[in-house]
Amino acid sequence: MKKIMYIIALIGFLTYILCFPKDAVMSAAIGLKLWYEKMMPTLLPVTILSYILIHSGILDELTVKLHRIVKKFFPISNAGLYPLISGLLFGFPLGSKITAELVSSEKMSYEEGSRLFCICNNISPAFVSGFILTDCLHHSELLLQTYLILYLPPLILYMLLCHRKNFSASQISQKKPTSMNFQLIDDGIMNGFETLAKLGGYIMLFAILAQMTTLLPVSNQYLRCILIGFTEITNGVAYTAGTNMAFSKTYPLIMAYTAFGGLSGFAQTASMVKDTHFPLKPYILTKLAGTGITFLLALLLVQ
Repeated sequence: MKKIMYIIALIGFLTYILCFPKDAVMSAAIGLKLWYEKMMPTLLPVTILSYILIHSGILDELTVKLHRIVKKFFPISNAGLYPLISGLLFGFPLGSKITAELVSSEKMSYEEGSRLFCICNNISPAFVSGFILTDCLHHSELLLQTYLILYLPPLILYMLLCHRKNFSASQISQKKPTSMNFQLIDDGIMNGFETLAKLGGYIMLFAILAQMTTLLPVSNQYLRCILIGFTEITNGVAYTAGTNMAFSKTYPLIMAYTAFGGLSGFAQTASMVKDTHFPLKPYILTKLAGTGITFLLALLLVQ
């Protein structure tokens, strides 16, 4: 069944590209422009440095002091602090990638990693404040409220899921850290470029898919916004903000896309954690729960 679905999807992509080459090229260019101008400068340096921090052992020393404070109210290990903070600050799929690397290098338990990656993939604050609130919605005064309704729900959900867990104690074997050298830096650079190349491919493909959804025979504007937004967030935000719907409708919808991350975000995340075999069902359920909570909070905010 899965093989048949893949074949149908590939045929659909090829048919669209052959029948609507101008639209396909335009949407691919938009996706690649987003990748080159927004994601590459932001994520590539962080991805390279993260690899070096994790495999050199420097990260262990940096998080110990902070963990002494955080562990009193948040169920997380000292190793888990880094992907959580990185996922919140720099956006997905960096949180899931770092989590997977920590589990692979045996600095974090599989149990904690499989729970943590569900909530450490979020749209970066810079994207929210710049592209969504300023460029598209023109409501930058809602910055603080928007941050709260986007980033608090996943943190609260994680605390509820792990309230009886204790990840502060060492549950894993400790590998001897690699000494800092040029080989480690070279490996970090190659790892960073490989990761960003994958992301660029996913962003381009889902940008085309989002454009394909505009051809569906859906007359209801609200439903069209949902189809595009939950496929690829950037196109969805721009399309929804450009409609003639009232702000009280567009804002909650856009917050829902942002909380979910789109099918593009899910595909990117799945690619980052495929080697660690984290279960994806809890990730989807957590994202859906967070999306629902964010949508309701945004709805209450603009009423």
